Parts: sequence; structure tokens; C-alpha cells
Amino acid sequence: MGPDAARILAAAAGEARRLGSGAMGSEHLLLALLQEPEGAALFSALGIPTDTAAERLGAAARRPRGRGAEEAAADAELAPTSHARRVLDLAGREATRRGSAVTAEHLLLAAFHEPRGSLARLLADAGVAPAQARSALLGADEAAGTPTARPEAAVPQPARRERTQREPRRGVETGPEAAERPRRPPRADGPPVNPPAEPAASAAKEPRVLPHLRKRPSPWGSRSRQLLLLAVPAALIAEYGVHAPATVIFGLACVAVLPLAGFMGDATEHLSARTGPTIGGLLNATFGNAAELIIAIVALRAGLVELVKASITGSIIGNLLLILGLSLVAGGLRRPELRFNRTTAGLSATMLAAAVVGLVFPALFHATHPEPARITELRLSEGVALILIVTYGLSLLFSLKTHKWVVASEPHPLEEPTWGVGRAVLVLAIATVGIAVMSEILVGATRGVTASLPLTETFLGLIIIPFIGNAAEHATAVVVARKGQTDLALQIALGSSTQIALLVGPLLVFIGAAMGRNMNLVFSPFEVMAVGLATLVTAISTLDGESHWFEGVQLLAVYAMIAVAAFFV
Repeated sequence: MGPDAARILAAAAGEARRLGSGAMGSEHLLLALLQEPEGAALFSALGIPTDTAAERLGAAARRPRGRGAEEAAADAELAPTSHARRVLDLAGREATRRGSAVTAEHLLLAAFHEPRGSLARLLADAGVAPAQARSALLGADEAAGTPTARPEAAVPQPARRERTQREPRRGVETGPEAAERPRRPPRADGPPVNPPAEPAASAAKEPRVLPHLRKRPSPWGSRSRQLLLLAVPAALIAEYGVHAPATVIFGLACVAVLPLAGFMGDATEHLSARTGPTIGGLLNATFGNAAELIIAIVALRAGLVELVKASITGSIIGNLLLILGLSLVAGGLRRPELRFNRTTAGLSATMLAAAVVGLVFPALFHATHPEPARITELRLSEGVALILIVTYGLSLLFSLKTHKWVVASEPHPLEEPTWGVGRAVLVLAIATVGIAVMSEILVGATRGVTASLPLTETFLGLIIIPFIGNAAEHATAVVVARKGQTDLALQIALGSSTQIALLVGPLLVFIGAAMGRNMNLVFSPFEVMAVGLATLVTAISTLDGESHWFEGVQLLAVYAMIAVAAFFV
């Protein structure tokens, strides 16, 4: 740790003692950073007066204590809180990546890394996104993950000059003799000495930020997608041409849905990038689980109500256990510890718990009334479904408008040029029609599959169909988790689960009523218990904001046990 960081930590401990706190928190670190030229210059550049920032942070950090407690805290060495340790850890990683000691700049970057707490509220009130603050300090390209030279305008020039005059960097020689001395060759086991200067960015562009609910890069390579698209004509020929066995038709239709769902996700993502976060979030909510919704509507029209119910619970369980488990394993194999926004995880766990309650009450009513009237169960289900839909709508308002700083995460720019609106709409329309046709073929072959194979509708609905509908999300979550974007992987898994539980499932109740089908929310005790246990296990694994690969293995083990049990139900 460099001398700057040691001085800042000492100042932060002094702020903690001055405010009567029993531990050194992130607010105390920020108060100490405000006393540094870099910190004061950055807040001024963001339009936040330093005195206002100091007042807000001091009010959040102050912990009233008795006189004896204050004297004891002044004599003791203050330990950092968990949030402060996270900031220090991130600063250390950033310094290691750059091959230098921890400085005030690294601490500032780490403080702006996690958008929650007092700093997040301060930035939100000022209308400043955490990514904007990081971009102002580093430059937009490096803030998005690509290192680049920091533009001179990022920090006002007087502050940069004052920092240079206060303490020259270690290992940097000055004076006329330095110009004559030849450069030393780079070491084989370390970073290069005196590396060539990188060209400064000509303009710091703000990275495109996709909506936080379901931000997805394209998970399929072009060649893989083209190969999978061959299953579309093959399924049509097997169904209408040669009248192949039901198992062959079912398998081809399942494979054909995979690339079509990927195209639908891509089109929605590019539309979201064009429309902005609010409308983009609504588009993601509408089309995020469109493949599962289309399959369920086709199955409802065919009268397979139990298959639809099983697919609802199967999608929730698959997203919570299978997708999240694979993501934690993929990310944890490359790093010893995974960190993510536990506020987002807690919000998703709470919404899923509300959905479980919505499943319990209709099942409880059915169990306590031996022969209830079907119309009563349907009306009860419609009431619960309406409440769940309203809850989901309010969650969109909360996460995209009023409290977007609470659940925001790292920006994720598109990995390719943004499509035009016309192209995105055309691709979305074609993919939707294709999925509808393949769903018709898939559902039509379901009865033949259950008759020829030892598989029940419950197993198909709980395991097979959700896996097909969520395959694109499986690939995306694993890819981004391997890249270290654990927050994004969790958003894919948890966000999709909440959409199914609070939006897709309740919508199917009203769609079934319009079709004259008795689509209620009376699920079997096995399905209710499976969803409840999946929600509980996921909450236990994610609420602390930290994880590792073995927790992913545990989630996969729970999913495997549910799949085995579903096979014998």
C-alpha cells in the first residue's frame, strides 16, 4: 500500500472517531478522499459541491454513542466494515492490475464501483450515474472495461499539477540526465518498465447502457446458430412431409426453438439500446420470456393445462437453480470469490417469496375444500394473478425510475453495432412467428412422446420445456459469468424467474380464461414445495453478496434432486 493510501486510511479512521463510529466505513473513506485534491476535483467536476458531499456523508456515517463508548472507540484501533473492506479490496485489485501501489485514484474508483449506500444516494440526488463518475475519472473506454489513457479533462489541471508537485511517483526519474539514460528492457516476470505512452482518447464517449433487467449479449456464434437453424425446416418436413415418429418431431422442434429464441433476445436487446432504459425495460419484460409464453399459449389452446402449470414452475426452478448454478460454477472456476450486488439479489428473493405465497393460497384453498366449485378457484386465481401483475409493474417503476440507483449494476455495452429499428422489429417478428410454428409442432407431439417414452407431462413441463425455452439465457449467463460479470449473470437468472412468477404465469390465467380453459393457480403440492425450496436455497446463497463455485454446485445438486423426483411423480 502506497503512502497516499496509508495517509487516507489514517484520515478515515480519524473521521470515524470524530463522528463517534465504532468501525471505519466507506463513508469515512470518502470523507478522507474529499480532503485529497483528486477527490475534491472529481466531485466538483460532477457538479457536486464538496461541502454538500461532506455534509451528506458525515450525516450518514455519524453513529450517536455515549461518552464512554466514544472514548473507548478513540483508544481502540477501528476495524473496517464489510463495505469498507470491499472498497479496499477492489482498490487493491485495481492497483495490482496496473502494477502500482494503492493510491487515492484507486480508492475513488473502488468507491464508485458498487452503486449502493450513501454515495449512491448522493449521486442519484445529483443526477449522476456511478458509471459517469468512473468515466470522469478514467475515461469512458476504461470505465467500460477497456484500459485507455485518461483524458486530460477528466480531472482539472490544477489538481493534477498539485498532486505531481506534492509527491513524484516512485521509480520515475526527472532532470536532464533522465532523458539521456536508455530505457531498461522489460522484465520477463513482471510488467514492462517505462512502457510506451498510449495515445490519449480523442473523445470520451459515454458507453451504451442496456436496461438492467435482462441485458444480454449474443450468446450464439454465427456458425452455431446457422447449424441450429437447419432444425427449423427439418421439423417442418418431419411433421408435414414424412410424418416421422412423435419423438423425432418433438426433438427437432425443441432444437429449432433454440436459435429462434436467440434471435428474439438479440432483437429485443438492440431495440432496448435504441429506446433507453425505461422503455427498454418494458420491452425486456414483454419479450424476455416470449418463447416460454408462446409455448404455453399453444399448449393451453391444445388443452394441456397441467403441462402449462408444470412449465411455469419449471421455468422458475430452472432459472433459480440451473442457470444460477452454472453461472456461479463458470465464474468461480476462474476466481476464488464472486461478489455482486446483494441489494438486487434481496429484492428478487423478496418478489419470488411473494410469488410463492401467491401459489400457496390457491393450493391451500383447494386442499381445504374437498369439492370446491371450479369457478371459485378460477376467481381466486384471477385475483391473485392481478395482484402479482400489479406488483411486477411496481417493481419496474422501482427499478427503472424511482430507485434505479439501488439495483443498478455495471454498464454492459453492446458487442456489435446497434441494429436499426426496422431491422430489429423485422427480426423480432420473424423469430416470434417461427417460435409459434415450432411450438405448435412441439405441443402436438407431446402426447405421442408421453405414450412412447416413460415420461410424464409433469416431467416434460418441469424439466424439458423450460430448458428449451431458457437455453439462450443459459448460454448468456454462463458466458458473462466466465467474463467476471457476476451481477449481470444474476440479473439474467433472478430477473427471468421474477418475470415468470409475477408476469408470465399470471398472464396465462387471463389468457386461459379468454380461451375457455380452466387455467388457475392451483399447483400440486410437489410443485409448490419445489418452487419454495428453490427460492429459499437461492436466497441463502445470494443474500450475503458473495459466492464461490461450490455454492453453484450445491444449486445444481438441488436442481438434479428435483429433476429425479419429477421423473417419478
